[in-house]
Amino acid sequence: MSFLKLLSSLHPLNGHFRAALRREGRFNGYIPVSVITGYDAKVCHLCKYINPEGESNSFLATKFVLRAAAMLPGSVSTSEDQLSVRRQNPYPLELIESLVNQQSGLPESTSVGALLIPSSMKNSVEPLTVSVSANGYYLDVIARELGVTDASQVLVSRTIGKASSEVRLYCCAPKSYQLDSSSDPHAKDAVQGSLNERASYFAGHLINGDAILASIGYTWRSTDLFYEDVSLHTYYRLLLSKMPSGIYKLSREAVLAAELPVAFTTRNNWRGSFPRDILSIFCRQHRLPEPVFSAVSSPLESSPELPASHKKFKVTESCKEDRNGEGLAVSGREPVGSGGTFRCEVKIFSKCQKLIIECSLKKTFKKQSDAIQNAALNVLSWLNSYFRELDISVEELSSLGVGLDIQFYPQHFFKEFIWCQSVHNYWHSIGTYSDCMSQPNTMREYSVCSINREGPSSGVSPSSGSLASISISISLVAEEEDMKELLESSEEFEFEIGTGAVIPHLEAVVAQIVVGQSASFIMELPPQELVFAAYCSLEYSIALLRITEPVEDRMEKALFSPPLSKQRVDYAVDFGCGSGSLLDSLLDYSTSLEKIVGVDISQKALTRAAKILHSKLSPNSDTLMANNRLKSALLYEGSITNFDPRLSGFDIGTCLEVIEHMEEDQACLFGDFVLSLFCPRILIVSTPNFEYNVILQKSTLQSQDDDPDEKNQIQSCKFRNDDHKFEWTREQFAHWASALATRHKYSVEYSGVGGAAGVEPGFASQIAVFRRLFDSPNHIDSAHQYEVIWEWSSTDSSRSAL
Repeated sequence: MSFLKLLSSLHPLNGHFRAALRREGRFNGYIPVSVITGYDAKVCHLCKYINPEGESNSFLATKFVLRAAAMLPGSVSTSEDQLSVRRQNPYPLELIESLVNQQSGLPESTSVGALLIPSSMKNSVEPLTVSVSANGYYLDVIARELGVTDASQVLVSRTIGKASSEVRLYCCAPKSYQLDSSSDPHAKDAVQGSLNERASYFAGHLINGDAILASIGYTWRSTDLFYEDVSLHTYYRLLLSKMPSGIYKLSREAVLAAELPVAFTTRNNWRGSFPRDILSIFCRQHRLPEPVFSAVSSPLESSPELPASHKKFKVTESCKEDRNGEGLAVSGREPVGSGGTFRCEVKIFSKCQKLIIECSLKKTFKKQSDAIQNAALNVLSWLNSYFRELDISVEELSSLGVGLDIQFYPQHFFKEFIWCQSVHNYWHSIGTYSDCMSQPNTMREYSVCSINREGPSSGVSPSSGSLASISISISLVAEEEDMKELLESSEEFEFEIGTGAVIPHLEAVVAQIVVGQSASFIMELPPQELVFAAYCSLEYSIALLRITEPVEDRMEKALFSPPLSKQRVDYAVDFGCGSGSLLDSLLDYSTSLEKIVGVDISQKALTRAAKILHSKLSPNSDTLMANNRLKSALLYEGSITNFDPRLSGFDIGTCLEVIEHMEEDQACLFGDFVLSLFCPRILIVSTPNFEYNVILQKSTLQSQDDDPDEKNQIQSCKFRNDDHKFEWTREQFAHWASALATRHKYSVEYSGVGGAAGVEPGFASQIAVFRRLFDSPNHIDSAHQYEVIWEWSSTDSSRSAL
């Protein structure tokens, strides 16, 4: 682009040239080279081919521009310090006069808020006021704030944060940037001034000495100077945006309420930026190339152990990859519903194109988009673990990676995140309330008290997989100072129960109320966790507006009255007690049972179960009167694949709609484990009948007249729930149950609920009842593996809540 053409355009460099021509004396017409590299993307892309780091490191690109200028002595001249350039031939006088006399919409003098980021980590980031005017060059003003004489000695970074923002870092140029024509731009700088780790972290490359963070400059939108204030609030949001969980929180505008979910179930239930988008933003924030996704399709694979008609999907082969131009390589594209499945691989590279993270999902998905989103979420979850504990060992990071199908390359990874540890550890040490809420591993340190519930009981309560809609406000309170300050609020905030989409304490309280009720609770934080106040607490006020049930529940309700979940309560004690709905229903009937025990791995589910049992078994309750033979009730936290002798030899055990949430091999191991070690006299197992899904889905489709997105979701859903790892036909279920009974000396009978025996396609929920054919098992001495979460005794009515 010629100089004259540039001046007639809205290119950001236009404003800098105009301002440079207004400069007086020896600086007239000179433009700092770092402005060219910071504002002209084409120059940075060209520098990338010389050195891959040149695209993201505008300071390195500055050296290449100076080297090129030295080769054009007849066209371009450099300043004495060799950090600015100007046209060799004089500019036309009429052009200069027209530019100098051009009217600007900028006031004569304007004060703009900025931040001074000291090089020493011992000194805090401080607010700064920069005064700019219509007739001056704002970079000369910033230069004086940095203690140098003029703009030529100021280096300008690329934009910080959003690409559309004008937030940049400004710092003094080291003398090593003053190169002659024979100097080597690849040579390393001599360190001059102390390293500014905070500024380097934002910029993605070395910055020495103090730096200024400001939002001032020329844009594509206008020839006038753009400016807006930068505050400490901006600074902390920029820090937050460098972390995966922070990007998600900001996308939801809920720093104190939201958490990056641990599971991606469906697009319909996800709120905020999608995992793939968050991962792309994360890479851009750290000046890394865009992540590369490879989706591979695979046909169904039959099983040697079970009939092949509806075996769990597995990847068997991949085809040659084709890049679709958006960082996504798709192999053997296959439409949803054609009988194939997808898995996804994602790779993240360093600035120098070295592989640093690789995720190859073993799990397969019916939709290509679900495979991509889950792969991205695995990488984000792993990165979150690193940012939560920055001094974590390589061995621990590798171990976490194994569980998430991730491999990383430490020698390249830690080089890219070299400043994370010092910057974020310093942030954690001075503390911010937002950071406290992003540390789930330390949540137990912060106590919750004063939970107040109000409103009538509608009977509609949240369950795992449902979409909860709440109104919420979060305030900072200091009782001693009678102070209350609103920090964030939302009239309608939606999240999926059971996916970790909000902080644990918030979800635990929501699980204890019903639609139409409100609740408030105080979260007490240690005083060092707040920058701006001591001895403060966070007050959460919420109201549960509505609940949208999971697709599986709505499918069942569309066809059955009462719903299948209610019909399944005919089967005694809840071995996988979940939220306690089965225990709740069991206590509604007079029973001869003397002891009831529930086991679950989820603390959230156990919290709700404890609340239900607490109300049912309170003194003088109708439930307690009807069950006068009941002596005790307990809730244990633990996995049903870990043996605890306290559960051995029970009369009845139930496992209702649980095994389909396991992998098939784990379901087989579970059956062997329970019948060989726990040895209940009767074991009742229910699981969905896959053959019945066509009826459930057809019934639901007919009722979805106003929601085409949900109709498409149900139509393409082969299983009733996205969390189901498999669903068996009647033949597959009978094959599993009969083999299990034979191995462990049990008889087995088949029944079900929803539908009728002998009528195709059988029951909606198929049930196997195992009966022990041998005497009581010998007691096995073993350490207790479960933790008592809640207990009740008829003798003293004692309870210990979660």
